[in-house]
Amino acid sequence: MFRFATLRLFVLCLLAPGAFAQTVAITFDDGPSLAATPRLTPPERNAALLAALARHKASAALFVTAANGATRPEGLALARAWGEAGHALGNHTMTHPDLHAKDVSLGAYQQQILDCERIVGPLPGYRKWFRFTYLREGNTPEKRDGMRDFLRTQGYRNAYVSLDTSDWRLNDKLVEVLEKDPAADVAPIKAAYLAHIRQRALAYRALSQQLQGRDIAQVLLLHPQVLLLHHNLINALWLDDVLAQFRSMGWTIVTPEAAFADPVYRLQPERAAPGQSLLLSMARTLGLGKFEGWERLVDDGDYEIAALKQQGL
Repeated sequence: MFRFATLRLFVLCLLAPGAFAQTVAITFDDGPSLAATPRLTPPERNAALLAALARHKASAALFVTAANGATRPEGLALARAWGEAGHALGNHTMTHPDLHAKDVSLGAYQQQILDCERIVGPLPGYRKWFRFTYLREGNTPEKRDGMRDFLRTQGYRNAYVSLDTSDWRLNDKLVEVLEKDPAADVAPIKAAYLAHIRQRALAYRALSQQLQGRDIAQVLLLHPQVLLLHHNLINALWLDDVLAQFRSMGWTIVTPEAAFADPVYRLQPERAAPGQSLLLSMARTLGLGKFEGWERLVDDGDYEIAALKQQGL
């Protein structure tokens, strides 16, 4: 199920003490985006995200999809602002292709990483961290093993996510509503979004305890949990509330570096098609099956969207 070296790490994780507060690291994918949205321009969205992090004295990581904006001077300046503010920058490919797609070859996908690095690598704060697009790590042995070899030889770490969210789905709903009516009351979407983040956080914490016998640092798109969010309108508007909610839950926000130092993030689950949240991948590798609450972790926000429809949105 795990290779020998990673199996030994897995045992070490199980033996690690769990008597500490849950921690979470904040990461963002797909930025910086120059796409137009209601209410905020691209620079305003970027500034709002950075301001919220600054208010909470939180150090985060932005995984750059270069063609979303960083290939243009104005977009590259937005990415540079993250590094200059003390945040980390990582690699999320040039154009966000799907490694599992039949028309995306292993070589083409690897070239996307190298091309992105040429653009973002010179910026302050750049780390040799790579996050797989769609959190898909290869659906054939050639792609899976080829990517593991490539990342190792290029000096990249797999920037796993443990606390995956469907913020993008609720962002789509937010933009849809505001494009129809710029003055619309979006308080129900905000409430649904914060409830969604809370539900995912608690569910992944419970799963980490089930799998590891302890809290992990969660990386939010876990042991410290690593949280995945996106560089989009919903977070530009309400990231401050997300961070405040974590603090009200008693969670401590840590740096991505601190989270990735947890040995759980060096595991390599041995699955035919690894990916998604590291915790979900571990659960499937270990044969956990359809554990209690798994449906809400893989529904892409269907529960929240259905609830909003019942409210007329």
